[in-house]
Amino acid sequence: MIEEIKHSIKSCLEKYYLDNYQVETNIIVEEPKNPAMGDIAVPAFSLLKTLKRPLSDLVSEIKEVLAKNFPIIKEINPTGPFVNILLNKEEVAVEVLQQAVSLKDKFGSSQIGKDKTVVLDYSSPNIAKAFSVGHLRSTMIGNSLKLILQKCGYKTVSINYLGDWGTQFGKMIVAIEKWGNLAEIAKDPINELGKLYVRINDEEKNDPQIAELSREAFKKIEDGDPKYVEMWKWIREESLKESSEIYKLLNVDFDSYNGEAFYNDKMTPVVNELEEKGLLVEDQGAKIVNLGDDLPPALIKRSDGGTLYITRDLAAVFWRKKEYNFDKALYVVGGEQKLHFTQLKGVLNKMGHADLASSIEHINFGLVLKDGKKMSTRKGNVVKLYDILMQAIEASKAQIEEKNPNLENKEEIARKVGVSAVVFNDLKNFRALDYEFDINQMVKFDGLTGPYLQYTSVRINSILNSIQFDSNQLEQSLFIKAHYFEIVKQLASFKSVVERAADEYAPSVIAKYLLTLAQSFNKFYSLEKINVEDQLVKNTNCTLAYAVRLTINEGLRLLGIEYVDKM
Repeated sequence: MIEEIKHSIKSCLEKYYLDNYQVETNIIVEEPKNPAMGDIAVPAFSLLKTLKRPLSDLVSEIKEVLAKNFPIIKEINPTGPFVNILLNKEEVAVEVLQQAVSLKDKFGSSQIGKDKTVVLDYSSPNIAKAFSVGHLRSTMIGNSLKLILQKCGYKTVSINYLGDWGTQFGKMIVAIEKWGNLAEIAKDPINELGKLYVRINDEEKNDPQIAELSREAFKKIEDGDPKYVEMWKWIREESLKESSEIYKLLNVDFDSYNGEAFYNDKMTPVVNELEEKGLLVEDQGAKIVNLGDDLPPALIKRSDGGTLYITRDLAAVFWRKKEYNFDKALYVVGGEQKLHFTQLKGVLNKMGHADLASSIEHINFGLVLKDGKKMSTRKGNVVKLYDILMQAIEASKAQIEEKNPNLENKEEIARKVGVSAVVFNDLKNFRALDYEFDINQMVKFDGLTGPYLQYTSVRINSILNSIQFDSNQLEQSLFIKAHYFEIVKQLASFKSVVERAADEYAPSVIAKYLLTLAQSFNKFYSLEKINVEDQLVKNTNCTLAYAVRLTINEGLRLLGIEYVDKM
């Protein structure tokens, strides 16, 4: 609500100066750095420059306009060039809390994305490789962005663009033929294939012929060789079985699993268009598109006629635009792929599809580090996500056993708490930054963790469970107290926080907000007893606590985290 008041003040003043002085202004409305100065402030600097009138006249005029148009304002106290505004805290608090209580999980919803469609390409693991901690970022950032955008009114299409095509499958098949035992592989497909993948990459360093054999094997898959296609299909199916277990644990789903192979028969029209527009250039037998002096050329076809990642991505963009008619296409892919997406947009611009190019956004993210180093499947330096999730679940279960040994459904609650620990630890970091993976820190029930937020929600639930209260009958005078109104202001900002997270494609905005809200409530709880004799005070404290829990739970949902009622 406070954001809406700020916006209304801005609009009102800008209209006033346009109507009365015929000048367009950009009025700044902000919150003072020192809360003691007021709830809202209007700096007059920009008006001084535009109107060139005495400061005292401007400040008096702003004060008069605001007093006339905003009955919710209690006091206006100018200090130098700042017009400081004190709101009627009681009125604001009642409005915010009633809104939260009535809207429940719709609280904080927005319509900024109404009638717009966003396609999100995320997770997209390469098949035949273990689902590692490194895959967590794309999966959970993408999943959270989908939920945040839906909260803002967007229609979303989530796509798991499986890495089920490319030379690595030729490499895998060569490794199986050279060193594999099919009976052993069948017992534990992904682990055994992973070992073979590490081995062939090591062998390739000393034997250049292996790379050529891998390219030839993949070409056979592309050409439809029955034996090689059958091996490729088997590898794909086994990989999907493992991935589905991970997605089930993470509570993640997708609208489409169309991987790279889906676009095999959709690339020819793209290549033909490039040919017709004179954009394809031959270079040592390969086909490229020159992108100017600032970018390396985009390689569209290898000299042996094989296609490349960018060729399939071009086909995918055109197909998805036709299928979903999206307004934005988000690619939640690591920062290392920046050049690829710059080239992709460059080729689309060259083809004359500038609108399509401008609708593409690369949502980059940093690395998950292990002992300060990047994890790598090729080098075998990888931590399997399934193992980490199991460790986090076991660690959470141990803490639950210690705190609440008689708790029912311990296994299910430990699963939710353990998964929340891993997911929140990832999403609380701004996505573009690298971070060190430390399971011991992330599972703590105190500190900046997912379990801390869940524990705060559970604490509120346990308090409210045994209390009858009426959220329509409140002791409004309590909101004059700073620790009461601080929570009200935070609750009031939830919608703008969600919108900012959507605008910046940054789940960390919501994660940090939830931590601040939980800390404010725990401070409040240390100062105030919730269940008191006075019924109006009890109603007020319970309603405030209820609104906090509701907001924490909804914020956790937007991060892809399941809340719990007991732990």
